[in-house]
Amino acid sequence: MRIVLLGAPGSGKGTQGEKLAVHFSIPKISTGDALRVAVAAGTDLGKKAKAAMDAGKLVANDIVIGIVEERLEQADAQPGFILDGFPRNTAQAQVLDKLLEGHHQQAIDKAVHLAVDDEEIIHRLHDRAVKEGRHDDQPDVIRHRIEVYNAETHPLLDYYEAQGKLVTLKGVGTVEEIFQGILKIVV
Repeated sequence: MRIVLLGAPGSGKGTQGEKLAVHFSIPKISTGDALRVAVAAGTDLGKKAKAAMDAGKLVANDIVIGIVEERLEQADAQPGFILDGFPRNTAQAQVLDKLLEGHHQQAIDKAVHLAVDDEEIIHRLHDRAVKEGRHDDQPDVIRHRIEVYNAETHPLLDYYEAQGKLVTLKGVGTVEEIFQGILKIVV
């Protein structure tokens, strides 16, 4: 099973990705988590990514693609994976398709879009900022991230729709209700 999770920041991709990874016994590959680790460690990659993340912008394609390619080459990702935070635009989706083909891996099975209202996103991310002390979840940055998502990432819905792989589910309800809804549409 190869699943791409799509949705605005705070739509629940991370939470649902973890549950799907456990359910299918495949890794969840989160570029956001990998970038935060690089920032915390102060690596060259982390330093390059930090400025963009702090401003609510998307990290450069070449940095993100490099992280994903290295991860997809690992043995545990061969049977399948859940992608959270990648691809973020149509160009990355096209590169992902070529990477999988180049590594003789099966193509993406489903692109699951968690649809959540912008005001709910702002509320969720503000709560997360307070609980986790995340500096990238401040109200002005959140609004900018939603604008960036709508402009750059939202077109992925059309890309995967054209391939017959897109499924959209309301990302509102209990974590378990949303999870059960995803399972119904991916298996």
